[in-house]
Amino acid sequence: MPNAVVTGASSGIGAATARALALAGFHVFCVARRTDRIEALAGEIGGTAITCDVTDEAQVAALADAVGPSLDLLLNNAGGAVGTDHVAVSSPDDWRHMYEVNVIGTLLVTRALLPALVASGAGTLINLGSTAGHITYEGGGGYTAAKHGVTAMTETLRLELNGQPVRVTEIAPGMVRTDEFSLNRFGGDQAKADAIYAGVREPLVAEDIADAIVWVATRPQHVNVDLMVLKPIAQAAAHKVHRE
Repeated sequence: MPNAVVTGASSGIGAATARALALAGFHVFCVARRTDRIEALAGEIGGTAITCDVTDEAQVAALADAVGPSLDLLLNNAGGAVGTDHVAVSSPDDWRHMYEVNVIGTLLVTRALLPALVASGAGTLINLGSTAGHITYEGGGGYTAAKHGVTAMTETLRLELNGQPVRVTEIAPGMVRTDEFSLNRFGGDQAKADAIYAGVREPLVAEDIADAIVWVATRPQHVNVDLMVLKPIAQAAAHKVHRE
């Protein structure tokens, strides 16, 4: 049975992808900080729960030890956004937090698990980016900077791993409605979180992204999907969203 590591598996896209990968025949290591949630998820799908803060090197090293010498698929999904302040008044602490989780966390997990991906002889590395890694928008300076970092890291890895048996993909979603992403961004303000999706008939949901990830992971090994951008039909661009 192939095995997969999914970070940020306690909710949203991570949890949906863990379920979808299990249905596709993977044994899934469900990785996140909230032990109760990943234990429930692992019990549901027959996976393994590993409590880990991806920004903590010691915890990431313990994750690598738990996974073992061979890994077929790594999904670096842990990340998130904080705030919508303009650059001129934004908080350096918010920027540091977003960079640490989105970029440094992805770096630490990738660095720790790359030997196992190579050892599998047919590894797949998928980084969960964002359309924010390819465009900019007002009020998104810190998040777009972090996600541009993920994009740059992904493209660099593809160059550096050329000739190794590891595929490298970025999945870049646009507007995805999940339980926590926007709520966390707005510090728990439900009204502000809901306003992001107001009037949008069908934003993407976590299961849409999970479906795309499984499709990428199950292509023949010689097929590398460099970048997949997914947006709801209502979203033509970051600044152009049809609302009813």
